Formats: sequence, C-alpha cells, structure tokens
Amino acid sequence: MQLTGAQMICESLIHENVDLMFGLPGGAILPFYQTLPEYPQLRHILVRHEQNAGHAADAYARVSGKVGVAVATSGPGATNLVTPLATAMMDSVPMVAITGQVPRAAIGRDAFQETDTTGITVPVTKHNYLVMHVNDIPNVMKEAFHVARSGRPGPVLIDVPRDVLTDEGIFHYPETVNLRSFKISTNVNAQMIKRAARLIKDAERPLLLVGHGASISGAFTEVKLVAEKAQIPVISTLLGIGALHSDHPLNMGMPGMHGPAYNNWAIERADLVIGVGMRFDDRVTGRISTFAPNAKVIHIDIDPAEIGKNVRVTVPLLGDAKIILDALASEIEAKSNSLWLDEIETLKAEHPLSINSDYLSPQYVIKALSDITSGDAIVVTGVGQHQMWAAQHYAFNQPNSWITSGGLGTMGFEVPGAMGAALAKPDRQVWSIAGDGGFQMTMSELATIVENNISVKFAILNNNNLGLVRQLQDLFYGGLRVASSYSGNPNFVKLAEAYGIWAKKIENQSEVIPALREAMSFEGPAILDFHVNAEENVYPHVPAGESVLEMIDLSSVKGEQ
Repeated sequence: MQLTGAQMICESLIHENVDLMFGLPGGAILPFYQTLPEYPQLRHILVRHEQNAGHAADAYARVSGKVGVAVATSGPGATNLVTPLATAMMDSVPMVAITGQVPRAAIGRDAFQETDTTGITVPVTKHNYLVMHVNDIPNVMKEAFHVARSGRPGPVLIDVPRDVLTDEGIFHYPETVNLRSFKISTNVNAQMIKRAARLIKDAERPLLLVGHGASISGAFTEVKLVAEKAQIPVISTLLGIGALHSDHPLNMGMPGMHGPAYNNWAIERADLVIGVGMRFDDRVTGRISTFAPNAKVIHIDIDPAEIGKNVRVTVPLLGDAKIILDALASEIEAKSNSLWLDEIETLKAEHPLSINSDYLSPQYVIKALSDITSGDAIVVTGVGQHQMWAAQHYAFNQPNSWITSGGLGTMGFEVPGAMGAALAKPDRQVWSIAGDGGFQMTMSELATIVENNISVKFAILNNNNLGLVRQLQDLFYGGLRVASSYSGNPNFVKLAEAYGIWAKKIENQSEVIPALREAMSFEGPAILDFHVNAEENVYPHVPAGESVLEMIDLSSVKGEQ
C-alpha cells in the first residue's frame, strides 16, 4: 500500500489500538495534522501547551493501561515535551511522543525551529528515533510501542522530518519485533523463590514494601494473597498507594519523608523487608546507611539495574511482580505473625496521624473528600504539601486511582493530568487536588477541559504559598521566607467563570461538605477554592539526608514552642 509518511504514522497508531492523542500543531508536524481527517477513529485533543499534552498522555496511560501519545512540532514544541518525558521516565509510564523536525536537508544548519530533539531527549526517554526514510516508519512505530510498554515501561520519542512526512513509500506493518538487545525475561528462578520463602517463614517482623511496579504489573490480587497468607503488613511507596485497599487491615500507608511515624518505626524494627516493584529511593529510605538496619531484603523488580542499586539485597527476584508474587504465594506457608501485628498496632496508637478540626485545614478537606466519595474517585495531584496530605488522608479503594508525579516531582501535573485521567475513564469520578501554585502553572488547560466537556472537579488548597518551600524555610532556614509567598493570586472563582466553569470559594469548615456535594452534582467541570490555613505544615517531615527516625512531627514542634 502506497502511503505518505504522515499516513503511515496514522495507520501505525491504529494498528497499536491508539484511539486518543494529545497535541499542538506547528509547521514541521503539520503534514501529520492535515492527514488526521482521513482517520476519524483517531481522536485528537488540542491542548494549550505542549507540556500539558505530555502530562495528559502520561495520566491517560496510567489510568487506562494503554500507551499514551503526545504530538508536537519541532524546536520549542519538542523541547516543551522534555518535562513530561522526564516525568514519565522517572515513574515508568508507557508513552510515545511524536515530534516534527525540519526537513532533512536543513538538519544541522540551525534552521528555523530546529533543535537536536533526539540528543536533548536521550536522558529522559527509554529510547528515541530520528526517522530519515519514509519506509522506516512502520518498523520504528512498531518498535517504539513495544519498547514503551515492555519490561519496565517508559517514554519513547519519534522525531520525523517534515519532508519524510510528505514522502511516499510502501506501508507494511510488521507483526513482531525482534530487538536482540531488548529481551525481557519471564522465567521464574525456582531456587530464588524457595530462598525467599524460607526467609519469610523464618521472619518474625516482616514487611511488604510495595511500589509502582506492583500496580504496573496488575499484581493487586497477588499482593493481597502474599500479605494475607503470611500475615505481612503492607507499606506502600508514594506511587504504590492503591496496590492494597486502604481499608484492608494489613495496609499501613506510606513510609519515608512524609509517611506516618509508625511506618518508619516499623521499618526500623523489621527483620525482613520485601520490596516489590520499587526503587528504594531516598524519599523512602532516608539516609541509606540507617535504613532497615536489622532486616534482610528480598527485592522483586523487572529492571535489573534497580536490584542492589541502593540497598544490599539478600535474595534478588528479577521479573514481573505479578508472576513472581504468584509463584511466591504458592511456595510460602501460612503463618500468623500475631506478635508483630500487635506491635504494629501499638506503634499506630503511639504515633497517630492527626487532623486538626478547629479550623479549615487542608487535611480536613481531603478527609471529607475521601469520605464523601467513599474512596472511589480517581485522584490526581500536583506536587507539594497538598500531594502529601492527599497521600496521607485519602483512603483509596480502587487500584490505578492515585495519579501523581512521584520521581520527578513535577508541579503543574494536576490540571493536564486530571484531564488525561478523565478521558481515560469517563465513567469514573475524577478529582484534582491542587495547590494554588502548581494550578497556575498549567491552568490554561481549563479551556481544553471546557471545550471537550471533560468532567473534572478541582479542589484547590489555596494558602497563597509555595507551601512546601515555605515549610522548608521555616524548619531548616531559620524562618527566612524568600520567594515562597504569593500576594497577587487571582480570584479563582472569577477566573473559573471566565472559562465558563462553575466555582465556589470556601472559607469555613462548615462549608466543606455542602460545597463538595454541590460540585459533584454537576456533570461537567467544577472548581472549589478552599482558603486553608496558610501556616499548616506536613508532618511527619524527615530532613533530607537524615535517618527516617529523625522525623519532625507535630508533637515535637509544639514541644519546642
């Protein structure tokens, strides 16, 4: 079949079961856009900024389980995708970015809107391509989607010169991919499984430390099975939240820098830590030399580069978390661990997470949202205090419902991320919990949300601060607040109305639940502007580079006062 390069890309997208993409056109990518009317099955969401196309594609992928697709032109269009590519790379999200490039004859001549897109994106992609011949497009597209979704998922970029998009060639889409350097092992090492099972049998204080890899592999049943069979408490990393229902008696929530104190104490006392699809990153471990000092470590991960990178591993289990946990569940023996579970309950009683009910606190808003939605909403956040409060106080009862930027920590993710999540699951309730700082970074997509009638509810926790920056300044810089407070925030209600969105300002605790119910009664988007206490801090707080036991909590702060 004789097709142009642009048509080949469209045909390839259909072969990969893509039905939605996010993008913004420009000269170099325009031949692709001019071809889209020939393919009505490919829905395109026109965004206001290319960065938001990337974040929307990212969240769409996390919620739907498909590969997210973002499209941009050359030069500034492509460079605007760098942050979302890095976000997806850090959080192992399958995404394909398609960018236009200047014509082949102009490459390397500093042509208008030329950048070395493949060179720039090497560190933030799993792989990237510069397509120099039209007949290469089918193979490149097939490989790109295979690489994006296989093994440890991640973003792939395809850079296509404008004249390659208009050239004609023979289209044949390959059925298989043969990449000799990209083979994913699916074998289970039976001997290692037996060794791990023996460690679990002998352990008196075991913990399951579950990360994003468990959710990526869909290992929800297997996590629950192993935890229940061996009665092992489950602690979830920031991106592992939701792998086990929040109301499950073995679920303990999040560890590390802003995790409940009882989780960090439990890790300190554990004699076995089973890491599942997680990186043992610094936000979990604190100072690495002090992490789980009494514990042996079983590390389950599909990426061999992660095993042993940060902590010494006793038993490495390389492979898909779902497959390995299933094998482990068959090998381990049932046990009670009653003494350890009693000790955990004592730790919880001694170090509770508290919510101040005397005023309009951010924690109160999130707890109210959790209660009123029964923990069944998809929650998308930006990065900062509001993200940590949401992780602490929203009780998730469905998997793949907690969508946030974990590794890179990208402010502004909350608006386009919510848009992508809502398009992935239009039948689910989607709430974006936002800070007033991050919301303003990407709020231009409110126009896109209205234009496409995307039902997203926004809860802005408005403290007129870059809250976490202000908190760091107060705790560690002698209270010298520099460039962390906003004195000129817009009126978010009037701003919403300018976009045609219903909105309401909330200043008192008694108004919270009625406002949430009112917002939920609308089929379309809604914005709630919660004017919360500007001095509220996230506790516990582990100072960067310190042991997780060096946490600052509310009681210690009050004691100093």
